[in-house]
Amino acid sequence: MVPCAAHRRLSFFLIRSVMVTAALLAAACSSGSSTRYRPSAPPAPPAPPPTAASLDLVPVSFSSLPGWASDNHAGALAALQRSCAKMTRKDAATSLGIYPQFGRIADWQQLCAAGYLVTLDDRAARRFFEQWFVPYRARNGASERGLFTGYYEPMLHGSWTRTARHQVPVYQPPPGAANSSSRVALPSRAQIEAGALTGRGLELLWLDDPVDAFFLHIQGSGQVQMTDGSVVRIGYAGKNGYAYYPIGAELIRRGEIPQEQMSMQAIRSWLGLHPQQAPALMRLNGSYVFFRLIDGEGPIGAQGVPLTPGRSLAVDPSFVPYGVPIWLDTTDPLLGDAPLRRLVVAQDTGGAIKGPIRGDLFWGSDETAAAGAGLMKQDGRWFLLLPRSAAVSS
Repeated sequence: MVPCAAHRRLSFFLIRSVMVTAALLAAACSSGSSTRYRPSAPPAPPAPPPTAASLDLVPVSFSSLPGWASDNHAGALAALQRSCAKMTRKDAATSLGIYPQFGRIADWQQLCAAGYLVTLDDRAARRFFEQWFVPYRARNGASERGLFTGYYEPMLHGSWTRTARHQVPVYQPPPGAANSSSRVALPSRAQIEAGALTGRGLELLWLDDPVDAFFLHIQGSGQVQMTDGSVVRIGYAGKNGYAYYPIGAELIRRGEIPQEQMSMQAIRSWLGLHPQQAPALMRLNGSYVFFRLIDGEGPIGAQGVPLTPGRSLAVDPSFVPYGVPIWLDTTDPLLGDAPLRRLVVAQDTGGAIKGPIRGDLFWGSDETAAAGAGLMKQDGRWFLLLPRSAAVSS
């Protein structure tokens, strides 16, 4: 999952309307692997961060964070410690982000050193966050509301060799695909499925279901139950550079699924009920993702650290740097839209995750995770926790 970018500032309300509409149409398709259909032209380089949207930060108290005292802060601290492992390898003199409140890497290295010494119990972890951070209410212009979706790590079925049952290849990246910003022209999804990469020895493994493979590309990572009894984890290793095209939007445009009923589950159901039309629909999404085997913990987010279920959040790094703790204030699609309030850490991104208040929550790998991630398209807000030392010096 990966699975997996910025905005323009016309009028904020127009921007947010476009952003929310696009995200709702792609609610089931928000991971680090997203890209847009371009029939024949080579992929264009990513657009520079637009100047339209803005992240405005207003300092607040911890007591003003709704539900702050009720969270399990130890879970968030464990996730933060994974991000801290990356912070310690960076140049202490550099800035973390474009806003002074984010501080320098030195600010983060200092608090990370303190965080490693904290016992992972809730009370001690909460004291750590309150001692070392200042919470900031995030705004985009006049609004503090944004869209929050979810993603997960699917379980699939595969074989190391092609069999009568396993006909769908999962490819390793060809030259030019390892870097998502590469300008090397690579074939589209339709061209790859027509055999553009056949015979190059790039097959990592073979899956038994083309729809599972399609959603694997959207989530950006997965586990595969192999025919020899082993379970392997595969993760994002590059993409072909084509922009992501949401087939959910196409189904809404055709009148196949009402917009208010759109979800990952609805798309899967339609594909299963229309096997003759499904391949052509999926090929409208020219984006194609390449994978690698992952040893040890996973899935791995864009920051390069293992993701923590319920505690890792995909963000737009043009606005929010990786490693920043975020107090999430939204609702739970599995609990009748009851409040979902918890401390998470920015550790991943995705092609559909664009803007200063836009997040994609990693749910995990089980059936509940799949259900929650597929349904999640919630309105909400967030508060960024930034180093107290940066607030003092700015």
